Amino acid sequence: MSKIDLSTRDSFGSKFGIIAAAAGSAVGLGNIWKFPYVAGENGGGAFLLIYLFFVLLIGVPVMMSEFAIGRKGQKNAYGSFKVVAPGKKWHLIGFMGVIAAFFILAFYSAVAGWTLEYINQSVMHRFAGQSTEQLENTFGSFIAHPYRPIIWQLIFMLLTAGIVIAGVKKGIEKYTKLLMPMLLLLIIVLCIRSLTLPGGNEGLSFLFKPNFDKVTAKTVLFALGQAFFSLSLGMGALITYSSYFGKKENLAITAVEVSMADTLIAVLAGVVIFPAVFAFGIEPSMGPKLVFITLPKIFQQIPGGDFFGAIFFILLAVAALTSTISLMEVVVAFFSEELKITRKKATFIATLSISLLGVLASMSFGALSGFSILGKNIFDTLDYTASNILLPLGGFFIVIFVGWFASDNLIKNELTNEGTLKSKYFPYFIFIVRFIAPIAILAIFIYSIFVGGLG
Repeated sequence: MSKIDLSTRDSFGSKFGIIAAAAGSAVGLGNIWKFPYVAGENGGGAFLLIYLFFVLLIGVPVMMSEFAIGRKGQKNAYGSFKVVAPGKKWHLIGFMGVIAAFFILAFYSAVAGWTLEYINQSVMHRFAGQSTEQLENTFGSFIAHPYRPIIWQLIFMLLTAGIVIAGVKKGIEKYTKLLMPMLLLLIIVLCIRSLTLPGGNEGLSFLFKPNFDKVTAKTVLFALGQAFFSLSLGMGALITYSSYFGKKENLAITAVEVSMADTLIAVLAGVVIFPAVFAFGIEPSMGPKLVFITLPKIFQQIPGGDFFGAIFFILLAVAALTSTISLMEVVVAFFSEELKITRKKATFIATLSISLLGVLASMSFGALSGFSILGKNIFDTLDYTASNILLPLGGFFIVIFVGWFASDNLIKNELTNEGTLKSKYFPYFIFIVRFIAPIAILAIFIYSIFVGGLG
């Protein structure tokens, strides 16, 4: 077994690299397709205001907590807890994050593969002339195909592994510094095109004009859940990434910047989708099929539709890739550091094992569609377990640990860089982490389990 030297541990080389990687972890498919339709179902602008409130009140403090643990521990999610709480069982939280990342990447890579298929379909002009019913059949027959979705899924996993295997500075940082500006450029191009559609102003009004008449307790819970899940909290990614941060990095400012970047992409996605949806008289709360069925139909009806359709699905693929990189790194860092093997071997083991489970998840819509676990197929079981159980519980125990069990000095020293930064906000941070965040995350967990998923 090859040994690794943890004294030469890789790290991020620039502030922009940190923001690009951490924001890339948070920005994913959910920002592009889920945020717009969840906002559409819950009153548009009113939902947006509540969402922003929870990002700042809950999201930023929980992210700061994860950053503090990761940078102090200087190891993977599991190993960092062993450093900050030696001799205790808190490292099980980190292990829970590793399992969550493993499960999420298994089913998420299947959906990421779908984006590659749709780039191909757009470039080949295969959506032209199809009715909505035909587009539904196209999507359904594709995900049920015995090998096409699996091929695209494996290609996506290889792309992810190719970046992660190169390391933090030469792999993750190098490519996220290219991918995140590319993502922003693509979404701005699509925003401009969407805003030029006749009737598009109604979509902007729907997104930004608050309608508090539609706000219910469910709206508040969905905004809370979206804020939590959108920021990649509770899955070990931010703990792992922050273990590569430099000691001079301002963790509080970084958490705000990452949260705002994530929110900006989500809002811009709404600017892309809502004007187009309203311009063609489509219901804004169509749900996930908005992306793979409704939008291809819209692209058919605008000049240069195939071109803009291809750009949109490239945007989706880029957003997915920045997330799969972070999920893979959680598992690779764990394998590498805890099994004492090289990054190359760790990446190979992670890619192979996750891909095997991912293929089974992909087959849930085809050959294994008749197989179920407690009434759910493999894809939905992985999604439910990670999103409804592991992530909320992981986030809950992280804030319990930081708020009640970790030394105040340990957390304060990490957030203030050993006292060199101002810490007037610290009492408010601790109050939120001790009292507000646990209740909020517990509400997400209870709703997810007993009513329906928020993630």
